[in-house]
Amino acid sequence: MKLTTMTQVTIDGVMQGNGGASDEDRRNGFERGGWALGKGDNETHAFINQTYQRADAFLLGRRTYELFAGSWGSWTVQDVPGWEPVARALNTRPKYVASSTLADPAWSGTTVLSDDLVTAVADLKAKPGGELQVHGSGTLTRWLLENGLVDEMTLIVIPVILGQGARLFPETGPDLALDLVESRVDSKGVTIQVYRPAGRPQYATA
Repeated sequence: MKLTTMTQVTIDGVMQGNGGASDEDRRNGFERGGWALGKGDNETHAFINQTYQRADAFLLGRRTYELFAGSWGSWTVQDVPGWEPVARALNTRPKYVASSTLADPAWSGTTVLSDDLVTAVADLKAKPGGELQVHGSGTLTRWLLENGLVDEMTLIVIPVILGQGARLFPETGPDLALDLVESRVDSKGVTIQVYRPAGRPQYATA
């Protein structure tokens, strides 16, 4: 399977608290949640639905898994008009959680990956199929990129600057060159950028 990631971020790179509830994630005094709600147009909604439909399995970090399990895991397709493909995919396809502390996941179809994550993810990628998708899960996404395990990365960039919150990429960290595969902008100014990692960047010399 191809490992792909999809992350909603602001112009200043924040990914914290993008969901519908302003108090979804108040870690470290964050007060500006819900910034992505209602921002994309119908074409962006269709893109997200189509992405989830392509998933053969999901790989999630512990926190994102618990947020998804508490929402999507308790909803039927009738509960989320317009987002039926997302609900159907998340509730019917295998879910893998990278966690050393989650012991007894209640969401049906969940497997916990607690030991030797590099080998576990490589084994999943070696399985036949289309996509092993990562949604949200910032800490996990950074780790996967650092370990060369991401095949394709999608950023959905919301036109807002928050000025606070956890960012997808740290202030200091490994460098990575990217090849742009696809780019689009919707009628509300939301941009979708699809990249493939391309090794280390080349830096100009004197």
